[in-house]
Amino acid sequence: MDLLATNILFAGNNFQRLLGGLWTTIWIALLSLAIGLILGTVLGMLRTLNNRFLRLILRLYLEFFRIVPTVVLLFLAYYILPRQLNINLPADQVAVLVFALWVATEFSDIVRGALDSVPQHQREAGLAIGLSHWQLFHYVLLPQALTLELPATINLATRVVKTTSLLMLISVMDVINIGQQIIEANGQTHPNGIFLIYGVIFFFYFIVDYPLSLLAKRMNIVRQH
Repeated sequence: MDLLATNILFAGNNFQRLLGGLWTTIWIALLSLAIGLILGTVLGMLRTLNNRFLRLILRLYLEFFRIVPTVVLLFLAYYILPRQLNINLPADQVAVLVFALWVATEFSDIVRGALDSVPQHQREAGLAIGLSHWQLFHYVLLPQALTLELPATINLATRVVKTTSLLMLISVMDVINIGQQIIEANGQTHPNGIFLIYGVIFFFYFIVDYPLSLLAKRMNIVRQH
């Protein structure tokens, strides 16, 4: 590798720009997760109710976001729908909206599975003492389901962080988009700089995702014992 290529990383404010892009990646992932987990909890609870029409609607919602690739959802929400509806949203807001709806879809399935795993006698005992359905969720089912949800939720968080790599396709200034700009600006003088810049980007994603991956594995081991 061209040793002078290392100069690219610290030339001007390139490294600070990469850190700024990393922060953009992180805050979009965190905000999407926060909104998606709240919405997904509600949807997961609704999916356990004995209402065929409601469960059908939620199932269609789930299948739509599972079948349609995330990149298509981003293009649809950023390039197509705004023109049709005369709405102009910033790219980062579109990203949060799409990722939050996607997270809600995935998390609703996690919540539904966790709630269904709570022993039936717990439900019956709650109803027997006069709890309403919502009180049953609040005081009995959700607290017990929480421990079952955590490993899968952490794995979902790592997937969200990795999937933010698609944000450059709608011009969000995330870490990959900024890295690509730096490479294009210095590609003529330091063609090997691409390995360095993408190496730094890989390291950024690694230090964010790897601790989460370890935590998820540790929690699965604790659960098994």
